[in-house]
Amino acid sequence: MRRSKYKEPLTYENLLIISAGAEGKAITRHEGLVVFVSGAVPGDVVDVRVTKKKSKYAEAIMTRIVTPSPDRIPAFCKHFGTCGGCKWQDLTYTKQLQYKQQQVIDNLERLGGLELPEVTPIMASPSLKYYRNKLEYSFCNSRWFTTEEVGHEGEIEDKNALGFHIPRRFDRVLDLSECFLQPEPSDSIRNFFRDHGRKNELTFYDQRAHVGFLRTLLIRTTTIGETMVLLAVGHEDIDARERLLSEFLMAFPQLTSILWTVNTKKNDTIFDLDVHVFHGRDHIVEELADGPGGKPLRFRIGPKTFFQTNPVQTVSMYKLVRDLAGLTGKENVYDLYCGAGSITLYVAGAAKHVAGVELVPESIADAHLNAEFNGITNVSFTVGDMKKIFDIAFVSKHGKPDVVITDPPRAGMDEPVVRQLLELAPPVIIYVSCNPATQARDLALMNDSYLIDFVQPIDMFPHTYHVENVVRLVRRTTKE
Repeated sequence: MRRSKYKEPLTYENLLIISAGAEGKAITRHEGLVVFVSGAVPGDVVDVRVTKKKSKYAEAIMTRIVTPSPDRIPAFCKHFGTCGGCKWQDLTYTKQLQYKQQQVIDNLERLGGLELPEVTPIMASPSLKYYRNKLEYSFCNSRWFTTEEVGHEGEIEDKNALGFHIPRRFDRVLDLSECFLQPEPSDSIRNFFRDHGRKNELTFYDQRAHVGFLRTLLIRTTTIGETMVLLAVGHEDIDARERLLSEFLMAFPQLTSILWTVNTKKNDTIFDLDVHVFHGRDHIVEELADGPGGKPLRFRIGPKTFFQTNPVQTVSMYKLVRDLAGLTGKENVYDLYCGAGSITLYVAGAAKHVAGVELVPESIADAHLNAEFNGITNVSFTVGDMKKIFDIAFVSKHGKPDVVITDPPRAGMDEPVVRQLLELAPPVIIYVSCNPATQARDLALMNDSYLIDFVQPIDMFPHTYHVENVVRLVRRTTKE
């Protein structure tokens, strides 16, 4: 059999990066071809190696910085470039905000074909480091080797890791010694579990064979100093588990909640697993300032609870939503995709009644507890499929909505839900989105009936290309 002739990799040289594109990739052009480049920032002049070439575009990896951008800065994390998170650490924060703002405008205008008012300047995050309240780490017995390790002579003996998965490599985990996303004791907790596992020769999980004792580690923190740790093991070993958690408690006696579960499935989700308490409570408590009557709202957060991961910025976003709703105390409000009821409870003090709707039963259970926890009674919560829930009986029970707040997942609202909203025809809709592309799609479906009169991008995740966006829609009059 004749071997195919080796092809030299296709390279382009001295390309000026002109902008930032989707998923944080930089944009340049070569002989009329749009090129998406990984690893570069706008303003760089770079050499690249092409990894994919189509008729209208190419994808490439930066191989050399010929001239650095004036907006390029040193990354602060030693794992930058290998870890898949915080991809914009090497770009000034001012420029990060600029490109996120433009991402929102481009999605709404170009993808949605929407006419916008003047877009309000993006709301910057108060904290650029240690802003997350939740991180999930994976144990792995076949870690990702750094370039320095690969070039080192001799066999690498320690192949265990505790950290984040390498992008597009489910079977490889980068071993983290530091992370600037979550405040202490997060780093110390992660390093304790990895060191204990190595010292006591516990097996780290094999992502391909689905065997191994240490599997995943969840750490949740709150702004009032409470911390939850959930260890998931791949199989039960009572002696090893008790020894590990006992030593962990001795090292961290201040923790609010230490939990464990056994996960023998082929995926890491815990929503269908029994979670057991080793120490403390089965939940932690978070406070969000400026709730109803100016008092802080308190939320019970369990291991399976969905809660916004940047709590300080969340307060600013919820206050904005409440202000945009223009509530006077007489309105019926629907809160769609309400989760554990955080927005529901936040606006309740200014409304007559707020009806939260959510598909996930566990989230609705949390919402009921949180309402009781805060002594709020003018709310109700319903479990149901959003495509089917707004029947005559529901509207009769809760009243026709004066305001609808919707905060769907990244996939946006299903088209039948949008159609339901159009049937309900509330005077005001507040659409909170973590994905401006799907938000633009949904808003386009409502464009004939609703006018966009306010757009506010919000940076919830500094050093990433992700951006939150809040839009207010008002019902068009027949004269329009």
